[in-house]
Amino acid sequence: MTPERYARILRVLDRRQPDLTVLMERVGKSHNFSAILRNCDAVGVLEAHVVPPEAGLDLHRASSAGTNKWVRVRRHGTLADALGVLEGDGFSVLAAHPGDGAVDYREWDFTEPTCLLMGTELHGLSEEARASVDRLVSIPMVGMARSLNVSVAASLLLFEAFRQRSAAGLYDAPRLSPELRARLAFEWAYPRLAGDCGARGAPYPVLDGEGQIVQDS
Repeated sequence: MTPERYARILRVLDRRQPDLTVLMERVGKSHNFSAILRNCDAVGVLEAHVVPPEAGLDLHRASSAGTNKWVRVRRHGTLADALGVLEGDGFSVLAAHPGDGAVDYREWDFTEPTCLLMGTELHGLSEEARASVDRLVSIPMVGMARSLNVSVAASLLLFEAFRQRSAAGLYDAPRLSPELRARLAFEWAYPRLAGDCGARGAPYPVLDGEGQIVQDS
């Protein structure tokens, strides 16, 4: 671990947004799942949520560009389970879906704790999902097609969140607790050693200001 690499890790962690996330409901194509994770990393999402399809879901290496190392993915058995966790954590759930009652996505206040709910590629959101969200939003379009690829739609929503949050100064100061920041910094800097510590139930060693392990720890 070089000091430069460790400094970059800390800079990225200091811009992570613990109150912005994505929930993917049965997204079935690995390249879409991976592209959404890549978008999440780009705007500072700390962790993403997924209700996998019955056949399971894996990352697509080219689309993810390794972002699975930087964005934690929490898997849930059902949509109700996922929504229960998110609502318990204080998130409002937003979904892009054209139709009556949907507002322009740029009208949503993305500086509030927000979860973006994305549906399947073919059918979009399930009826259960549409009935459960706090707000439906639409992405204005003037062509013949009525919808966008799910990863493209997620990108538009996430970068609108990035725009609003940047203007509000939410990237200007660290938003993670010192304990979580230190834990993630170690896991990102030394993933194999972090895995070994977890397997043994051992605490992580202490790192100095340049990312080097303090031997006495």
